Amino acid sequence: MTETLPDDLRADVQTLWDYHDMRHELRPADVGIGLGSHDLGVATHAAELFHAGMFPLLVFTGANAPTTIERFPRGEAVHYREHAVKSGVPDEAILVEPEARNTGDNIALTRRLLESREVGSVVLISRPYQQRRAYATCKKLWPEVDVICASRPLPLDDYVESIGDVDRVITMLVGDTQRITVYAERGFAIHQDVPARVARAYERLVAAGFRERLI
Repeated sequence: MTETLPDDLRADVQTLWDYHDMRHELRPADVGIGLGSHDLGVATHAAELFHAGMFPLLVFTGANAPTTIERFPRGEAVHYREHAVKSGVPDEAILVEPEARNTGDNIALTRRLLESREVGSVVLISRPYQQRRAYATCKKLWPEVDVICASRPLPLDDYVESIGDVDRVITMLVGDTQRITVYAERGFAIHQDVPARVARAYERLVAAGFRERLI
């Protein structure tokens, strides 16, 4: 397992990393939504934002994917909730949506969970490279809410070190980049421009063998 980014891939990986960062300015919202994944840092950052007063209510959403079943056997959202409670978030401030198996489910099922509440704005907390896809999906499925994206503010190398598997990070970045275009074409998300430099970096990484997460 490689834990450092190879020099010959660095520029292209950094290009994709920067593209997926929405660079939203954080501001208070009605609800924080932690999107389940293999990355427990999402729950850590959600707890940090709660304690910073960014939202009074936190929803964790996610069942399992093949990449998370071993780490989170009771489901992503359940483990995220437990982690947030250990980080000092009151249990009564957390809701759990345990059925979602993809980002579309995360948004649609969380919206249903909150339908009895007045929600005008949300903070989507995700892995750094999931920001753009999460935003595009939310604007398609929940267009009336104001969406702010947030992730742990880690540079690329620090994030790779925190995950401990550079190939996984690159593979996920490549897969999420493809999904920006494919999911918009399929009606799952709103359109997002893909600059030529991003498309070229993506194509080179696909050619280098990072294909596992391609549709």
